[in-house]
Amino acid sequence: MGCRDVISKCRIFNTCKEYLLFKAVYKAHECQIRYCSDRCATTDTNRIVKGASSRFSAVYNPKDVESSWYNWWEKQGYFLPNTAATAKPYSMVLPPPNVTGSLHLGHALTCTIQDVLARWHRMLGHSVVWVPGMDHAGIATQVVVEKKLWQEQKLTRHDIGRDRFMEEVWRWKEEKGKLIAAQLRRLGLSLDWSKEMFTLDPVQSEAVTEGFVRLFDADLIYRANSLVNWSCCLQSAISDIEVNFKEVKGATAINVPGYVEPVEFGVLTNFAYKLCDRDGEIVVSTTRPETMLGDTAVAVHPLDSRYKSLIGEHVWHPFREQRIPVICDDFVDPDLGTGAVKITPAHDSVDFEVGKRHNLEMVSVINEKGELNEKCGVFSNLKRFEGRKCIVEQLAALDLLRGKQNHTMKVPFCSRSGDVIELLVKPQWFVNVNEMAYRALRAVQEGELKIDPPEFEKTWYDWLHDVRDWCVSRQLWWGHQIPAYECSSIMNLQSSIWVAARSVDEARHKAARRLNVLESDILSVRQDVDVLDTWFSSALFPFSALGWPEKTDKYYPLTLMETGHDILFFWVARMVMLGAQLTGQLPFKNILLHGIICDSQGRKMSKSLGNVVFPEDIISGISLEDLNLQAHKHFESGLLSASELEKTLDGQMKMFPKGIAECGADALRFTLCSANIKSHFITFDVQQCHANKLFCNKIWQASKYTRMHLERFPAALCCDLDTSRGDLSKLDRWILSRLAHMVSEVNKALGTSDFHFATSALKTFLYSEFCDIYLETTKPVVKGPDVQAAVMACRTLLGCLDTAIHALSPFMPFVTEELYQHLPHLEGHHCSESIIVAPYPTSQQWEVWRDVNLENEVQLMINMISAVRRLKTRHSIRDKPEVHIVTSSALEQEVYSEHLLVMKALAGCGDIVLSAYESPVQRDSCVSEAVGPSGCVHLVVKVVCFVSVHGQLL
Repeated sequence: MGCRDVISKCRIFNTCKEYLLFKAVYKAHECQIRYCSDRCATTDTNRIVKGASSRFSAVYNPKDVESSWYNWWEKQGYFLPNTAATAKPYSMVLPPPNVTGSLHLGHALTCTIQDVLARWHRMLGHSVVWVPGMDHAGIATQVVVEKKLWQEQKLTRHDIGRDRFMEEVWRWKEEKGKLIAAQLRRLGLSLDWSKEMFTLDPVQSEAVTEGFVRLFDADLIYRANSLVNWSCCLQSAISDIEVNFKEVKGATAINVPGYVEPVEFGVLTNFAYKLCDRDGEIVVSTTRPETMLGDTAVAVHPLDSRYKSLIGEHVWHPFREQRIPVICDDFVDPDLGTGAVKITPAHDSVDFEVGKRHNLEMVSVINEKGELNEKCGVFSNLKRFEGRKCIVEQLAALDLLRGKQNHTMKVPFCSRSGDVIELLVKPQWFVNVNEMAYRALRAVQEGELKIDPPEFEKTWYDWLHDVRDWCVSRQLWWGHQIPAYECSSIMNLQSSIWVAARSVDEARHKAARRLNVLESDILSVRQDVDVLDTWFSSALFPFSALGWPEKTDKYYPLTLMETGHDILFFWVARMVMLGAQLTGQLPFKNILLHGIICDSQGRKMSKSLGNVVFPEDIISGISLEDLNLQAHKHFESGLLSASELEKTLDGQMKMFPKGIAECGADALRFTLCSANIKSHFITFDVQQCHANKLFCNKIWQASKYTRMHLERFPAALCCDLDTSRGDLSKLDRWILSRLAHMVSEVNKALGTSDFHFATSALKTFLYSEFCDIYLETTKPVVKGPDVQAAVMACRTLLGCLDTAIHALSPFMPFVTEELYQHLPHLEGHHCSESIIVAPYPTSQQWEVWRDVNLENEVQLMINMISAVRRLKTRHSIRDKPEVHIVTSSALEQEVYSEHLLVMKALAGCGDIVLSAYESPVQRDSCVSEAVGPSGCVHLVVKVVCFVSVHGQLL
């Protein structure tokens, strides 16, 4: 009979005797059978069904452990909400990663934090919904596909046309979407894949259309000619928060896309406008001479005596050959520069407002491609920064140049393309967010919405207090086409109106009502070709993913929104604003923000620094050669520029000269959670991942040791710990007290999302207290003649290990599942099919085992052992020294006397002598160190070693 046959015939064991008999009969098959008093079937059946080996490997191998569990978890439906749960539902959405490429460590941090919370709450009995999704990332995805298209075929999107380009993007999305989904599974994320969303799928597109239409009908969306941040490289508008500013102090050459030579910034150019009707001039200054072609006025302060007589006069524009007025406005600072300011309403945000106040002409002189347009005369068709140089030369030739000087300024860059932003007047769609922003601000002020860590409340207030209307239109091809229609009627073909609608028919109906004509009179219905800002669809995700615009299910509002603090306004504030507006309630009541991942040197991970690390490289390990090959592939696919490739190759050589060793997903997850996630920046060191892989092996070996001795003492399984309380030794009760402390600390830390406290408590208990101390104390016990003591030790080993891996499971799901399936259970302990759905240990369950006095007593012994070890190391003592403990405390003498055998074994020493007075040995033949509060300890070998009991060197 084979192992599979044995398992297929296994029964539910009603008594310990029946269990032991069965195990004895089939011992040769090396089948681990689990005895459960609650009539639970053996879990080896599940292991064989999923294809995992029933053998317990001698060493921990993350690849073997993590290779098959996820598919089994997913097949069993463990990630679906538990409809029978009585506890309050717990819901989150995964911040949808962009389909621009693969996940990086920042994504891994977000995913791990959320998965720990999801698994913890699932084990606490909550019905958990955690919705996965991916973002189409309009600008970012279009840019990377365009780069790929140019890299491979030397074609632009305009060369191949919109339809074919969209096919290319969808092909990219399918490829990268599968890769990202595989990465999420590789990390062990317990996502409800039945609810997976993509922001461009039909359901999400319907929600986006509905949201836009409702906002438009509520007069919260409008179309206007306004000054927008224009990326000439993307040929699209971008929002204010997608603009990065770089400060330059004086003349600085900067590389700009589309220019062979660097462009100079940080220079103030002074030039003169001549008065038209009399002699004289007004000198103005600018950092952008090219925009002077669009100047329509010169402004001065109304109280500036230098220019008071010139107000109302005109100066001569030397290139447009037009008169432009001298106006007065309070915004001018008379003490800044010459006190006169050139006004370019079409290319400057302040000037735009001045232009509206004074009814100035808006003269646009730069086109969408970043070239000087047809209004620029001899400068037409020049690139804007090439035109700058020519204009300055012409000003000098006309004797109008009045000098240059270094100037500190902030240069605006597109965060997507790296291009210098140009301010252009364009017809765009805007969301009026004033009232929505006020509600979001008040929600935090009044405590209805909580932000953790609270220091980000100030950021929240600052952003929302002075928020500008949100430009939501983008001149792209990839994205949600704006559901707005320009309509005109037969009654007035010269004018048209805009309506928002769910379809062409609805647009015609709305237009007819507004124009007071028949629907048949509407001759033209044209949908806007622009697409919506990606953040618009992302802002709807918390409720669109849960059924909106139909009725949202019981999991809305979300329990928690967890994400990086760098997108607090990009995404979180917009979710709050639109969620409250469209659903009538906040989309969530709690916000948890984590920091930005940095490398071991404290530098933010970025392609420009070449220090980006991918999760799968840490999980599986990778050689330096393969790292470099991977970088070249990213370059070929458009994900890296030539300069970024160079920096990446250089960075990899410096950081990983020998490649990255295999660490596994569990070690990566534990490492990410071991940092204070609420810090502004989070330092990540791959070496810590390797250390946590060794931590996994430590637990593995402890489990192997426990299994081995449970086979020798199977009676240990027949009672639970509560029943055995009176038979436990002091050290048994000590480790159970420390277990209770660990369970309390971990639950408390998880409740406040201080994961680093939880991982520290787990590692301290499992590594130091359980493995390094308690397990070692059991070795002489299981070898000794006292069978009852050995049984109690084995029972305690299993009870601690089983509870600890339950507590560890949210952080390390793979190794804990593997150990859970290989370890038997004590009688009376709940037996679940998987550790995922097993109950989480709680403080209430374990607080009865806490004994602080006993912990203090045992700590005396531990301190002495540590001191002996330190002295041996410090003085290179390899033999087993004789130890003399000198203390005036009767209690300490009693403690040491009771644990002499344990102390000898763990300290690696010979005989231990206890006395209440100073040893007569010669001091010059001793070394010593403090250990406790009331005396001193001496170590004696060929060289005599003294250790005091105070913790200080004598």
